[in-house]
Amino acid sequence: MLESVIINSRQHVGLQKVSALAGRFRSSIGPIKNNKFIQDEVSGESVLVCSCFRIIENLEPTCAVGQLVYETIQAHHKGYRSGSGCLLFLAGAWSRTALDCLQRGIAVTHIIKAMSAGIDICLDVCKKSSVSFKDIAVMHKRTATPQDLGLQLSEEAITDASQEAANVHDKCLNMSGHRRVKLSRHFCEAKSEMLSSALLPDLLELPDVAVLAESLSHGCEDAMKLAVEAVQMLSKMNQQDISDPSFDISKVQTCVLPGLPEDCACVVEGCVFLLSDEQARVAHRIKQQPLKVALVTGDLSQTYRHLGFKSLSGVGVCEHLDLSASSKEDEWLEKVVNRLLNLKVNLILTAGLASQKVIQHCCRHHILVVEKVNSSVLRIIASSTGAVPVSYATQLAEPCVGNGINVEIWRDLSSYERESSTAVNISNGRNGGLVTAVITSCIHGKLQALEDQFWACAYRLHHALKDRALLPGAGGTEVLCVHQLQKQAEYHRVEDSKTGSAANLYRGLVLQLMADGLIDYISAVMVSTGRFSAAEARTIVSKQLQDFHKDEIIAGKFLQLILESRREDAVFSAGKPDEALTVKIYDNLSVKQEAWRKALDLVFLVLQTDAEIITGTGQRTEENLMRL
Repeated sequence: MLESVIINSRQHVGLQKVSALAGRFRSSIGPIKNNKFIQDEVSGESVLVCSCFRIIENLEPTCAVGQLVYETIQAHHKGYRSGSGCLLFLAGAWSRTALDCLQRGIAVTHIIKAMSAGIDICLDVCKKSSVSFKDIAVMHKRTATPQDLGLQLSEEAITDASQEAANVHDKCLNMSGHRRVKLSRHFCEAKSEMLSSALLPDLLELPDVAVLAESLSHGCEDAMKLAVEAVQMLSKMNQQDISDPSFDISKVQTCVLPGLPEDCACVVEGCVFLLSDEQARVAHRIKQQPLKVALVTGDLSQTYRHLGFKSLSGVGVCEHLDLSASSKEDEWLEKVVNRLLNLKVNLILTAGLASQKVIQHCCRHHILVVEKVNSSVLRIIASSTGAVPVSYATQLAEPCVGNGINVEIWRDLSSYERESSTAVNISNGRNGGLVTAVITSCIHGKLQALEDQFWACAYRLHHALKDRALLPGAGGTEVLCVHQLQKQAEYHRVEDSKTGSAANLYRGLVLQLMADGLIDYISAVMVSTGRFSAAEARTIVSKQLQDFHKDEIIAGKFLQLILESRREDAVFSAGKPDEALTVKIYDNLSVKQEAWRKALDLVFLVLQTDAEIITGTGQRTEENLMRL
């Protein structure tokens, strides 16, 4: 993937590769993301992707730096489902910062110390610029109530955003006490130190979930509507207090149904799964009756071994028992099927895959096998049915079998697909608190992107309700960080010239270079709107930062630019065209903080690792390699 990039062997090769890799994903940040086709040169198969995570996942990086970047993004995506593009972009930008510092002869220890101080400044800005739910509720009362989640704009939104950002700036001017960021070699998630005493849930007046969803949709209105439906359905099922909403993401799953129009997407109670024609016949036979269920946490096959499995040492195989692999599998299969029949199990849910032989044999005995069930769903079903999950089907016993599960035919899709298929809904009828977001599209290649959009919106709502605070979006928070970094950089340049301290001599330069990286990110987001060129965006940001002072807050102006870029494409509600409804753009507090942390962790890890280990350099380049 990086073969075509020119690498200067006289500089730190690992940092150059991170920067080059990040440069490939500039179009994957911002409100408008470009779709890309990735084709496998061997098989000829192609896949449609648009998010940063899906692109790098399908490119399968082979070099050590690429693997490290992929694992970092994968870990972030698993916990947050958004912010991967921001993480990779800033990792590339701050890698260039470190490279620039190395070229100037700054020692690695001084670079790390100064950049750690820089991220402390940024995280402190995030903490102090966060907008509490109480403030959001108050601001919403001053505006018209939106009838839907469409991006509908007005001048009042810009005025409110400016006032909101002004309050944010007043808090940021009084920065004190920096939090030390712990560098983790394994990118462990740190707890966000984000809530001041004013943000703690002390009888707060909380905004409606729909208000939060409108501000966090980021252009994915349809996906966010599904997420809101999931929140409301779970609240109703669990009889949750609407004045203190929460969103347990572990009780949500998705089911992708190809062939149906996108407007057929919906949220339903229970667990919806897509079955083959053979499985569907079994489902029709056992539907609408109480069933016995078995839960398997691994693959349903003879060759499966759990993670960390070690074969017994000193165990030999008798030569006269020359059993073939197929006979071993048949023996195992017969043992499993007999055990299921003795336990009168009608339904098996497995977190892994099931071999085709297992599915066929179970179908002959009217036992329904459903594979690739989320682990969180298995846990909830286990608690509601009394079932005990096992790693292997051969471990099943009477105490492990659950009762009271039901299977219903949810939709017959034979008229939409070439191969007959059926969607079934599995529930226990005891208010188990599980919901399924059904994702549909006539274009098979779009299904993955639509599912990713739903999860991104669902996780934004989940983290917003967990944090009880949001950050000004549309680049507002980043501009505040740039302002504080530049302010601190100027202070250190003056102070260091007086003291001449070796440890702090270059801190001002490093902070300014980190601010430049954030400016690059803001400019890229502006370019993504399609309204600015790269040069125009950079010029606008630089001009606005020059005018930045205590009585003039830049975040409101920046939000205005982003909103105006979408004015031409906005869909206005019925009524006068100039009476558009208000929309504000927010970002998640914990997601942004963690993305920035992981970006700098990645840079530090590459910076401090021996270049020979990272790049695997040969004899030709070893002479000119800079040793750190």
